[in-house]
Amino acid sequence: MATQYEISGTTAKGIAGSVERGVAEGALAPGFALPPVRRLADDLGVSPGTVATAYKELRRRGIVVTRGRGGTVIAAAPAVAARRPPRVPEGLRDLAGGHPDSALLPALLPPSRLSPGARSHRSTPRLARLEDAVRDWLGADGVPVEQVTFAHGALDLIGRVLSVELRPGDGVAMEDPGYHHLLDLVAALGLRTVPVAVDDEGMRPEALRGALRGGVRAVVLSPRAQNPYGGCFSVARRDALAEVLRDAPEVLVMENDHASEVAGAALHTVTAAGPARWVHVRTVSKFLGTDLRWAAAACDPVTLARHDGRLLLTSGWVSHLLQETVLGLLTDGGTRALVARARETYELRRTALAGELAARGVTAHAASGMNLWVPVRDESAVVNGLRSYGWWVAAGARFRLASGPGVRITTAGLEPADAARLASDFATVLGESEATYGG
Repeated sequence: MATQYEISGTTAKGIAGSVERGVAEGALAPGFALPPVRRLADDLGVSPGTVATAYKELRRRGIVVTRGRGGTVIAAAPAVAARRPPRVPEGLRDLAGGHPDSALLPALLPPSRLSPGARSHRSTPRLARLEDAVRDWLGADGVPVEQVTFAHGALDLIGRVLSVELRPGDGVAMEDPGYHHLLDLVAALGLRTVPVAVDDEGMRPEALRGALRGGVRAVVLSPRAQNPYGGCFSVARRDALAEVLRDAPEVLVMENDHASEVAGAALHTVTAAGPARWVHVRTVSKFLGTDLRWAAAACDPVTLARHDGRLLLTSGWVSHLLQETVLGLLTDGGTRALVARARETYELRRTALAGELAARGVTAHAASGMNLWVPVRDESAVVNGLRSYGWWVAAGARFRLASGPGVRITTAGLEPADAARLASDFATVLGESEATYGG
């Protein structure tokens, strides 16, 4: 039982380590109150300052929290369930999902050449021809491609790398607002999410600098089609972020280019600036098919070894059938033409709605990607108001850490002809909500 666990140690590091072991073994359960500083100091024969330093380190790493007169207690276990969006009510036009238009995705057919029989691919986990195609694909955008690897999607790769690089309680600089599944993933790994404000050009350099000064061990950023805000790096912003990151060479830089070919913006990658520890991950679900759970990544040699070593111990490799399918699509001329049309269509639809909203005095952020972020005073009032007009949009709460409220609108399937009606309804609802809640 938790009350029988004896904290040990004669240094701050030793005491903190003893508490962490108790948590890991289940002997110190969430909510268990640690002894007051002076009492534990007397028990261990150390100074109160030593215990206070240990408790401070445990708080920094998210293992304990302080509750005023309630003392210092073991923090609640990290969430393992994602904050799933509510079900779309029947009869509404769904603009909340963030999904591509199925009409702009290629037909998925199994490869004609299948893997023969039952055999292990651990010795050759990646198809050499797909590796070459990935190097051409990423290298054309300025990403260093000496080391590449594959995973079962961006979240799979990011989660695996963070789990081998960081310890529970370590801080990760995250975009705010940001992709809710990434926010949930970091929390589920027992890591601290440190919010970094974004604008139409992505992460703000001074906000990132503040997070680095706070001691984060990793940063996850989107170079374009930032979800949900839509920001994309300009050359100047990329250079400013790279300059900030140069002052923290020990920090792992994770660049998530999730929309890539249909982002509607050029890639200006911070990886080209030469950070010591880095990974650039790119998926195909937004333009080749949501069932293609595959990601390509380029990274530094240490990250490659640690990622692939953990992959070897778990799933072993990414299915060669999946790799053959992706290779066939990436190198098919017809598919490339369809992707180009999708990119142009998504940009047209996104800018059409942004323009219609602007014409009605509504500010929207939509620099790239297939979503718009619209700041609002009251998310629930706007979501429910638009529901009465037949639209279903995403409340921004699940995307936010410390940033202000807003709603996300997915424009991937919204024809320009419908943009004017949605914008008019949005302006009406916004006016009604501001009148109700104080304007």
